[in-house]
Amino acid sequence: MKQVIHRAAAITAFLCIAIFFLSSIYVELLESKEVIAATKKLIVTPGLFILIPAMIITGATGFALAPKSKIGAIGKKKKRMPFIAMNGLLILVPAAIYLNMQAARGDFDLSFYLVQLLELLAGAINLFLMTLNIRDGMKITGRLKPQKA
Repeated sequence: MKQVIHRAAAITAFLCIAIFFLSSIYVELLESKEVIAATKKLIVTPGLFILIPAMIITGATGFALAPKSKIGAIGKKKKRMPFIAMNGLLILVPAAIYLNMQAARGDFDLSFYLVQLLELLAGAINLFLMTLNIRDGMKITGRLKPQKA
């Protein structure tokens, strides 16, 4: 059961970040300021209220599934998770809140776009690291066969 919960939470977290990332790029390139503001609001509410619990559940169930493992694919996943969590907690969440506040006021100034760029970079890094964790998880469960050299 822990594996099912872990997998569901991990997929939910990954999809949240991917949707936030892609929708931000789309609206910035192709939509009006009003649509950008609406998107930023949706990322914060309900977005963060879905993402944050999903990340917590992913981490908690991951550590519960393999509390002592420090090597192999599990070890790699455990080494990535603190960076993913800190990146989310220290960059992605504050950036999402800031961008939402700025967009709601119609303040699309240089600071808005610099924070947007930082958020996109941090999001891309987290998506990459989470993809590696998903791949390693699939190897651990046998859903993905290791490649032969």
